[in-house]
Amino acid sequence: MKGKGSILVLILVVCAIGIVTGWRYYEYTEKDPDFCSMCHVMEEGYKTWRKSRHSHIICQKCHGLNILEENRLLVAYVVKGDKPVKQTHGTIKPWEGCLKCHTQEAAQGSLTLRVSYGHARHVFMQNIPCKDCHRGDIHDFKADQKACRTCHEDKLVHGMGMAGLQCLNCHSFGAASPKLVSIERCFGCHGNVPKRGIMARIKCFECHHPHGKLKMESKDCLGSCHGSETRVGQHGVHLKKTSMGCTDCHVPHKWEVGKKEARGLCDRCHPLKDPATFIY
Repeated sequence: MKGKGSILVLILVVCAIGIVTGWRYYEYTEKDPDFCSMCHVMEEGYKTWRKSRHSHIICQKCHGLNILEENRLLVAYVVKGDKPVKQTHGTIKPWEGCLKCHTQEAAQGSLTLRVSYGHARHVFMQNIPCKDCHRGDIHDFKADQKACRTCHEDKLVHGMGMAGLQCLNCHSFGAASPKLVSIERCFGCHGNVPKRGIMARIKCFECHHPHGKLKMESKDCLGSCHGSETRVGQHGVHLKKTSMGCTDCHVPHKWEVGKKEARGLCDRCHPLKDPATFIY
């Protein structure tokens, strides 16, 4: 009996040691970044990881493999040494795991840069994978603005000193607007445009079309909103019988022509009159 009892105790001890060892091995392979250093020279990757926004996440969270895949790689490393071994945890698995954490951040309806209409449209509506828009440099996943042209090759950036401007300078993925453009983005560069006054409530891109014709002409004003103006006062005379256009008198973004504006403007062509008489 004593012999059988000793054997049973020994078996239990071996099982306990096996369980503890197995658990420690599992914790090491699944939760300890040092495990990765068994196969990799980690210095460069470790530094970029520490400086990245993912520094609070362990390697295995993104570069994850199941336990069978991990041990297959481990055995392959022992057998083949530093010879290349086919694997997916380096460049494929990380992209597959993005939405495990970022599903809420890519959802529709927020005004922040994290949760946005832009992601909702590209990720959920058009099924575009993260890697098609984000760079895949070592732990650097900033948006690759050159990738925009892959789908939007017809959307050239407008001129007037702005050729070559990156897409995301104007298109905010955090904007609630389907156009992904907020007025604040426009005013970020065009700070000289009045934010109050006549037509100030109209959004910039309702008149200006950066990917098409940026500068408006009289036909644009008349065709969009002011079609009846030619029948008001002296507008028809000036537009039809001269080569003048709307913006020859109405300075863009100021628009008003009062007594102050009339001096030096109207008297270029005829004796100065009260601009109020123009509309009668």
